[in-house]
Amino acid sequence: MRPVVWSLSVLLLASAGLYAPSLLSGSPGAPGAPSPSLIADATAAAPTGEDLAVPDVAETLVRSVVHITASRNLDPRAAPRIPFGFPDLRPGGGVGSGVIVDPKGIILTNNHVVEGADRLLITLEDGRRFDAQVRGTDPATDLAVLEVVGKKVSDLPAARFGDSERLRLGQSVLAIGNPFGLKGSVTLGIVSAIGRADIGLASYEDFIQTDAAVNPGNSGGALVNLRGELVGINTAIESMSGGNQGIAFAIPSNMARDVMARLLQEGRVVRGYLGVGIQDIEPEVAPILGLSDRTRGALVNHVAPGTPSSAAGLRT
Repeated sequence: MRPVVWSLSVLLLASAGLYAPSLLSGSPGAPGAPSPSLIADATAAAPTGEDLAVPDVAETLVRSVVHITASRNLDPRAAPRIPFGFPDLRPGGGVGSGVIVDPKGIILTNNHVVEGADRLLITLEDGRRFDAQVRGTDPATDLAVLEVVGKKVSDLPAARFGDSERLRLGQSVLAIGNPFGLKGSVTLGIVSAIGRADIGLASYEDFIQTDAAVNPGNSGGALVNLRGELVGINTAIESMSGGNQGIAFAIPSNMARDVMARLLQEGRVVRGYLGVGIQDIEPEVAPILGLSDRTRGALVNHVAPGTPSSAAGLRT
């Protein structure tokens, strides 16, 4: 039987600390607009130099990870629900992590952390608390963008984006979050795999797999490299027990940055589509198609009527 993939949005607490600008992003932009670093190339916002000491990265980047309390108005007649095998101790509430990516209060997190929430409360690592609103969500990638509201801010400790395409197998990474309510937890691991798909977590999957200890409570938290750059958003674990078994998945920062820019600019993500069904070319199928033993490419097994593919004349 295939192990269960668990989301990580349960039992999260806030943490406390100070702002250190050396590894964090810079000046705010105009009110209501994303800072230029949000839509620039990753290399433009990334610090230069060699890998830093693990404590320097951990002590700085933990300040960019926030606690999210998502309040929900439940029907009192509804039976209580235990999400992912771990009880939510506050009726009508949910908890999760987020990463500050702009000093004006733009926060990246998972869609499943905020989905269905009536109120969002953000608690920073230094103890400050803010209300937040959803600027946009993209369930297809399980990403959401939040913005601090009610108070004008410009000095939040924002993490810098790194280029997730430059990650290598075996590279050291840190996972930062609040597993099981243990605030400001940092774990060290390596990149175990890149480009994981067909896991069944989202419509668009290109996950970074890591063996850094990640548990319920880490959803929406930061995966960072040893240059102090945000390279992923921790999203799920694969586990038989519901706890860490050395397989965790993070959304790559390049995907997250692109989705975030579209949500901030347009409020939604619009994708092109072909209107076809495809499948891998299995070794058993290749000879039938006259492809010898070649199995690269994709087999079109269905063309839906009234779609761009049908209009273009594409056939099974």
